[in-house]
Amino acid sequence: MNPLSDYYASLHSAGLISRLLELARDEDLGTGGQGGDVTGKAFLPGYIRGRFSIVARTQATLSGLACIDELLHTFQADADVKLNCADGDSVPAGTTVAVLSGRTRDVLSVERTVLNLVSRLSGIATITASYVAAAKVPGAKAQILDTRKTTPGLRQLEKYAVRCGGGYSHRMGLFDAVLIKDNHLAGLAGAAAHIDGAVHNTFDLAEEVRRAVKSARDHAPRAGLKFIELEVDSLSQLAEVLGSGDGTSCGVHIILLDNMTPEQIAQAVAMRDAAQQRVMLEASGGITLANLPRYAATGVDRISIGALTHQAVSLDFGLDAAR
Repeated sequence: MNPLSDYYASLHSAGLISRLLELARDEDLGTGGQGGDVTGKAFLPGYIRGRFSIVARTQATLSGLACIDELLHTFQADADVKLNCADGDSVPAGTTVAVLSGRTRDVLSVERTVLNLVSRLSGIATITASYVAAAKVPGAKAQILDTRKTTPGLRQLEKYAVRCGGGYSHRMGLFDAVLIKDNHLAGLAGAAAHIDGAVHNTFDLAEEVRRAVKSARDHAPRAGLKFIELEVDSLSQLAEVLGSGDGTSCGVHIILLDNMTPEQIAQAVAMRDAAQQRVMLEASGGITLANLPRYAATGVDRISIGALTHQAVSLDFGLDAAR
């Protein structure tokens, strides 16, 4: 079994990746592919065939190769792909990662879309691999996770790229997990302060979280929730949740420690352990490649980093005629 192939297949089953590839086709060839590549049709007779190498022109951790076969089908290209590498492989500059063979004008019509996807997704996989490597310090156990800071429409493929780089997916969207953030709490506190037109000055965080958790479970999708997570932005909030008295951290599975220093994260881990609660702790906010080792060394369970996707740079891949 190949975990990456299985993960790609699970993402693909939702149908969004196929819709994305169809949109990519329509961007270049016109709606439904009806316009086609007018340059290729005018300049290259249909009988001309060739072999073309997809070359990584820089060191890369690969991602996006899994899309190529479906892209050829979507573009109705009379061409085949031979993969020399697999998604997740780390390759040096100059590596031929795949070869496209077939009708030349068809290969050239799909060239830019193939390169765009492989370049973008490999950029994400490569930066993710650097963060995963930086987190491997003595005593560290943290998983590196992505966030929802993804390119609209590309989320599933960008999260696949994170997995190719050795990272993990947080929630896929708003539909598969609960994340109670500061703005949710602020809105709830504001509402609680003016019940029946009266002004109330108390807001019981633990009680409100328990209520939210129960409601979330009552309204969970048929497939269930991936997890229930609560964001806190101070150690006093963490203490309130850990000391809620029911021994379950108000029923949440994960507590997100937002914009805390490594020293505060280490203190939070000690507080959790002293409370003998099994809730996982996740660090997020202000974490860079430079300071990541300090965060990982705290013993925190998870570290989520938006930069894996929103700061990734597309890598240089090219299509060269094979000789």
